[in-house]
Amino acid sequence: MDKHRPLLRSYISTSHAIVTLILTRLNTALQLLPNTLPSLHRLSALSGDQVRFVRSPPQPHEDRRTALGAHSDFGSVTILANRLGGLQILPPGAPPMDDAKPEDWLYVQPLRGHCIVNLGDALVKFTRGVLRSNIHRVVNPPGEQADEVRYSLVYFARPENDILLKALEGSAVIGEGKEEEGEEEITAKEWILRRALGRRGVGDWSKSNGTEYVRGGGIRPGEVAT
Repeated sequence: MDKHRPLLRSYISTSHAIVTLILTRLNTALQLLPNTLPSLHRLSALSGDQVRFVRSPPQPHEDRRTALGAHSDFGSVTILANRLGGLQILPPGAPPMDDAKPEDWLYVQPLRGHCIVNLGDALVKFTRGVLRSNIHRVVNPPGEQADEVRYSLVYFARPENDILLKALEGSAVIGEGKEEEGEEEITAKEWILRRALGRRGVGDWSKSNGTEYVRGGGIRPGEVAT
């Protein structure tokens, strides 16, 4: 493992640089004070940032089920690299997650030399829903790809542990968002633990839900609070 540490360190620093660039652009679009979003995601600070390398062998032809159920990501920005298909999203205008049919889901096609970027729950909370975390899932790759081993390399960028997940101040854009009634303030660390452990049957299941369940019955992907 030690011999791979320089490679892993390089991957983390490069991925986080991409995250910082995205957060900087979003910071400008949201009309926040300079460096507001990047300052909540310092690479040197304690956080739930995570690297995940997933190997998914092909499923039997007679039993090709969903590999990862519909969900939104825990953190702020997800950087995904993979060669095969299988990732699906609910596009704008699709039914809420619980009502979606198989034909409502769309594949995200991997492109050589590119990565796939997804926003997470933390940015939904920071912006009162102006930004949304897309609902996605992983199914068996389509076509001939279904018989190949699928590898995915993922970098999850999450806010620093002690950051409260609440609407950021100083932005007229965020001020126009729709705040959820009775929404509690929770730290990034508490949020990640609650979501992760809840999915494992530990703690209050209802409190482990992400932003895919806000407004009772699921977000309509692509809907933007105004």
